[in-house]
Amino acid sequence: MTTAEERMRILQMIHEGKISAQEGATLLQALGTGAKPKAPSTSAHDPRSLRVRITDLHTGKTKVNVNIPMGLVNVGVKLGARFAPASAEINYDEIMEAIKNGASGKVADVEDIESGEHVEIWVE
Repeated sequence: MTTAEERMRILQMIHEGKISAQEGATLLQALGTGAKPKAPSTSAHDPRSLRVRITDLHTGKTKVNVNIPMGLVNVGVKLGARFAPASAEINYDEIMEAIKNGASGKVADVEDIESGEHVEIWVE
């Protein structure tokens, strides 16, 4: 996804009331700083972003699909919490701890039959 598409997705989420204007501004700012070249990493396995995806179980349609730079991981986890079904049993403290300990790949995968939503969080 290009930076322009990511910006439009964030603006659409603000428009739809899925995130606040302040959260959107933070994400937009991160996109701007994320475009700068980074120094080469000392480890090939350093995570670069947090991906949050919410899918409707009934239609299979993706409701939210956002990549967030690791520098804004707290915002990303809070964003995931905002969209996660109320009955979803996601422990965000455990996710943060896993990320701090160098986890990569899928760190959360929850389906809530009542709300019909599937929440997935990856460290990429």
